[in-house]
Formats: sequence, C-alpha cells, structure tokens
Amino acid sequence: MRSFLALGLCLFIQFAFSQTFTKRDSLQGGLPFERTCFDVLHYDLNIKVNPDEKYISGVNHIVFKAVENTKKIQLDLFENMKVDSIVFFDEERFSYDKLLYTREYDAVFIEFPQELQKGVNEYNLSFYYSGKPKEAKNAPWDGGFVWKKDSNGKPFVGVAVQGTGASLWYPCKDSQSDEPDGGVAVTITVPDDLVAVSNGKMISSRKTKAGQEWNWFVANPINNYNVTLNIGDYVNFSDELGNLDIDYWVLRENEEKAKKHFEDDVKPMLTCFQEKFGDYPFPEDGYKLVEAPYLGMEHQSAVAYGNRYKKGYLGNDISGSGVGMLFDFIIIHETGHEWFGNSITSKDIADMWIHEAFTTYSEAVYIECRWGYDKAMQYINGQSRMVENRKPVVGQFGVNFKPKSADMYYKGALMLNTIRHIVNDDKKWWKLILDYSNHFKHQIIEAEDVIDFFTKEAKINLKPVFEQYLYHSDLPELQIKPVKKGFEYYWKTDVKNFEMPVEITLNGKEVRLKATNKPQFYKIKEKKKTMIDVTLSKFYVKASFIQ
Repeated sequence: MRSFLALGLCLFIQFAFSQTFTKRDSLQGGLPFERTCFDVLHYDLNIKVNPDEKYISGVNHIVFKAVENTKKIQLDLFENMKVDSIVFFDEERFSYDKLLYTREYDAVFIEFPQELQKGVNEYNLSFYYSGKPKEAKNAPWDGGFVWKKDSNGKPFVGVAVQGTGASLWYPCKDSQSDEPDGGVAVTITVPDDLVAVSNGKMISSRKTKAGQEWNWFVANPINNYNVTLNIGDYVNFSDELGNLDIDYWVLRENEEKAKKHFEDDVKPMLTCFQEKFGDYPFPEDGYKLVEAPYLGMEHQSAVAYGNRYKKGYLGNDISGSGVGMLFDFIIIHETGHEWFGNSITSKDIADMWIHEAFTTYSEAVYIECRWGYDKAMQYINGQSRMVENRKPVVGQFGVNFKPKSADMYYKGALMLNTIRHIVNDDKKWWKLILDYSNHFKHQIIEAEDVIDFFTKEAKINLKPVFEQYLYHSDLPELQIKPVKKGFEYYWKTDVKNFEMPVEITLNGKEVRLKATNKPQFYKIKEKKKTMIDVTLSKFYVKASFIQ
C-alpha cells in the first residue's frame, strides 16, 4: 500500500449532492474492513486479448499482506465479467487451494480456509477471469474499452477507466487508497501482427502458440485506473532528456507526422515541469506517449495521446484567449498528471481536484516557462469562462462518484493562481509548488494535507481560502461602499473569519487591501472623482459596488 497521510479532459454535467447513492456505489467507493484489512504489494496481470471478439481472458496474480487478522477480503471485478476461479497458494502446506467467494454487484468477497495473520507473511492469490469488458461510448469521459480500426483496417484498441473503475477489465482492489508497493507486471498476448503497449518498461516480446506476447514492468507504485493497455500496428521511436528515457509508440501510418509534432512540446515541457515540480517522478519506468483511439488519459509512464497531432484541444483554444493554440493541450495536460494525480494521488475520487486543479494549473506554468507571465495570465483567466460556480468542487466521499463539473479543473486552477498572488512573492511561490510536489511524492493524500502544507509553508492562514473555493459554490465577493472621504470594503463569504488580501487599481495606482469579513475604511485624499477597479486577473473573485 502506498501510504496515505491520515489527516483530519473536461466534464460539464452539473454535480448534484442530492443524488441518491446505492449499495453498489458504497461497495465500490467505500473502505469497509474487507478492504482495509489487507495491503496490496504487487500485481502480475497476464491476459490475452481477442480484438475481433472484443474478448479478454487471463489472470491477475496478487501478492498482499494482512494488516489485520482476517478470513475474508474484498476484491473487485465488474459483474458482467466471469470469475473462472480464485486460487490461493498456502505456503505452510505448500499447496494450491481453490477459494470460495460470493459476489455482490462488482464486489467479490473471498474466503480463506485459515485466518490470515497480520503482518506475518506475504500471501499469493491468483484470480482467473474472462469476458467481454464494458465498451466506452465516449472515452475517456465514460470508462471502458475502445475497439477501433486504423486506416488500414487493423485493430486499434485502448482502455480508459478513470472514475468508472479499473475492475471493469481486471480484478483488483479497486480503490485509490491502495497502490501496489512493488509495482505491476503486465503481460498481453495479441494477434501476431499487432503490438501491445502497457505501462513501464518493455521487458520482452516473443511469439507463442497463442499469439505475440508483450511483457511490461512498472517498478513504481501505480494507481489502478492508470494501469492500461494499447493495441495497434505501432512503431516505436525514442529520445532522451538527460537520464530520462523518452519513448513514442504511434500508428505506423503516423510515424513521420508524430516525429515532427512531438518535437515542439515534449522536451520543452519536461524541462519546464522538472524545473518547477521536481524530477520526473518515475524515471525507472521512463516517459512515453502512446497514440490512443480516444482523446487522452494520464496513464502513468504511458500517457495516452489522441489529439490528432493538432495544437490546442483538437485544434481549438479552450481558453478563448488565443494562447491555447501555442501548444498541444493533451501532451501538456496529461503529462502534468505524472506529478499531480500519478505521483500525488487523492485517497478518494471526491478529492479529484488534487489531481485536476494542479494539473490544469500546470498548463499555465508551461506557458509561463515558454512565453512569459502575461501570456500565462491571459490563458488561465480565459479558462474562467468554463467555471460554473453552482456546486462545491469537492464531491461525495465513499461512493466512487467523480465530481462531474469542470470546476475541479478550472476553478481549482484559478484558486491556485489566486493563492500565488496572495503569497505575492514569486520566489516563495515557486518554492512552495516545488516543495509540495517533492514532499508528497509517491503518496496518497487528502484535502487536509494540501491545505495544511500550504498554510504552514507559506506562513499564511490559507485554510479559509481553500475552504471557500472548494467547499462552497460561491466565490469570495469583495463589497465596496463609497462613504465620505473614502470607501469601505469587506469580503462576503460562506466561510467565517475569512481574510484574504486583494489588489485594486485606485485612480490608476495599484493598492493592496487586507480585506476581511469586517468592513474597513480606506481614506482617499484626492478630491477628484474616484475610479476603482479590482485586479481580477490576479484574484478570482467577484466585486460589488454598493451605493
């Protein structure tokens, strides 16, 4: 289990807290004893894929240890998939036992003949399964397999399962709260004329009676939804940046186009991100882009790329500022997740803003690295047009429900840009971001960890700021009321005892106000007509002028 700290690309469907959740939701998203009593150490996934039949079969060899004495654990496999058998290796008797199990929706409750002892041994379980996994209607927005053909009629296959669940296609402990400490081995057998690409480094490829076998190994912990497979008529070309291996796997028909296109962004991006966020988090596994039959996904060390070799987001600028056409959105955003989401992972998907806010902010960081601060501000403020401000950014815990609002992306990024300008010291800010990335590297965390870190390291009480942006739908509203010889100003917020500095332009002069919920008076010496503008490019807030 990659330990979590126990303290205290775009979806536009409105999230509703009034939604009714079912037993199925709780089984998939909750942490009952049957899940918390054991710690996954390693997955060894071996599957055969038949693209023509849209059928997979195989086994996941799972190594784990008990953290509490137990005779029962919960693993997960979608109920439309068949459990062929579950076998347990008993080291004491040096024998293989076929285990009994019961299924409830997508949960598989496995019973052992003897009680597993806390911390005593590593246990080995083999979970054999087969079936036709769920197909995605619109990946990556809905989870599932994508079965397509390239222009030559050859299979072009991918899978994306974030928010839906990795157990859609392989048995696992389907919770972000536990990642295999010893990584994952993935073996994929496909028809002879196809290539299968997964996470990590390729160990070998060999022809067998069943087809062409491709073996991959991930040395680092990895969250379940990041484990992936890609099947197609791929060609591979490579590069490096210092000691970091860079690999590209693209359809044969796109090789020359890909070589030219990837030159523009990949190495400049990795250089920028390593400067701002620290060394690439998974050097042992390398970095690679893999062409996919859908838009993109942050699969760890195997980033799925489907932006059709265009600048922007499928050739469009989602910020509306024009700046978004300077780079390939999918390359930048999905790679940003290597630091935020893959290295630093939220314990529950209700806190997916920990992934998406920082990653969306990384787009502006890349722009600033290459084209400067002003362009970055144009871009990030342009994204405000996508913010809804209708529901809180944070979702519902314990039910495997991903917040379906763009706010965890864009409002989250604008919150970070606001905090940058609260700090008001770029040297300090970039150190904060770097230290955050390094401090929580390869950890599973919760919102409280993020809030406490930034508050402590910035030496500013940022807790009310985070709480207003994350747990309430409304933005902080700066209310300004003209009075004799000046004006009064204060914050209107849901959070009590809210305080946050803000900048205004007063008759052409920049002024920084230390605003709170209590009205304060600003004296104006000049007798001419007063012109006040709130600097909304630095602070994502509302401003109201009260007569």
